[in-house]
Amino acid sequence: MAHLVFDIETSALGLEHFDEAQQEYLFRDAARIPDPEEQARRRAEIARQFSLWPLTAQVVCIAMVNADTGRGQVLYQSEDFEEEEERASEGVEFAPQVDESELLTAFWDIARRYDQVVTFNGRGFDVPFLYLRSALLNVPITRRDWLGYRYQTEPHCDLAEQFTFYNVSGRDGAARRFNLDFYCKAFGIPSPKAQGVTGMDVSDLLAEGRHRDIAEYCLRDVVATVALFQIWRERLMGIK
Repeated sequence: MAHLVFDIETSALGLEHFDEAQQEYLFRDAARIPDPEEQARRRAEIARQFSLWPLTAQVVCIAMVNADTGRGQVLYQSEDFEEEEERASEGVEFAPQVDESELLTAFWDIARRYDQVVTFNGRGFDVPFLYLRSALLNVPITRRDWLGYRYQTEPHCDLAEQFTFYNVSGRDGAARRFNLDFYCKAFGIPSPKAQGVTGMDVSDLLAEGRHRDIAEYCLRDVVATVALFQIWRERLMGIK
């Protein structure tokens, strides 16, 4: 069975995308604060969260790697729509897309060919984000079964669930959840954040037109997830 490991990067939509009533709703919590400075701080805090919600953000990149062959593709929004040459040394093709709709359409076309996908926190973030953005843009979803029965690893293996044993010990117990960067460092996997870019930088990189840097960062996340997946299979599941 081929395993498709993927990760997404998202970026907040500008306030011009929301009418007055929507903006009032989004910042209602801040509006209740009487102190102007504290209110501004809270508004900025809420705005930073926009990239986490599919109704206030867009998908700007999806990186995918076949865990069994090491080959893959990175789909990313870019102002340069010309096809780039495949990275032959790593077997990963970078494919710039015109817009989010084209990006999602290309992703679902690839996803339908795989029986199993692997993510890190995909159940809590990536998959519902992709589902809702695709629905909003009327992009056909080819795999609707990735949020099915939680306690199984097919067709969706979420490593954040596996390394916490489905949150068996809660927030502060022995199997508490850590972020991908922490797991990578603990298991001796090169951190995807080692080059100084994190998910918090994506919106700024997009504004600066640094689309390829976003794609490279997203791919590093996937490569790290592939390595963590192999450790989980071999050391926790006993699968060689």
